[in-house]
Amino acid sequence: MPLKAVNDSDFESEVINSDTPVLVDFWAEWCGPCKALLPIVEDVASEMVGKVKIVKMNIEEAPETPTKYGLRGVPTLMLFKGGKVVDTHVSGMPKSQLIEWLNDKV
Repeated sequence: MPLKAVNDSDFESEVINSDTPVLVDFWAEWCGPCKALLPIVEDVASEMVGKVKIVKMNIEEAPETPTKYGLRGVPTLMLFKGGKVVDTHVSGMPKSQLIEWLNDKV
């Protein structure tokens, strides 16, 4: 299942105002580790439907949001709950670690 892409204009409605916790995968086209992480994030999104919403944001196409949240590198995963960042992970991680990280937070 492909992830929904969000941008600066729909970030608030899709992430901040979501009733469900949202994991945002900040990525860039030129980023090798981002491309390696994408299938893992897609798998986890399919497995955690209803528990956490997972979206992706291309930092090149949507520069305002990453700047607002102080992004320093990609890939960066940010977990939002109730409109606030509850945790951030910079760099990739194996699927089992991502699921464990999310289960601890949501």
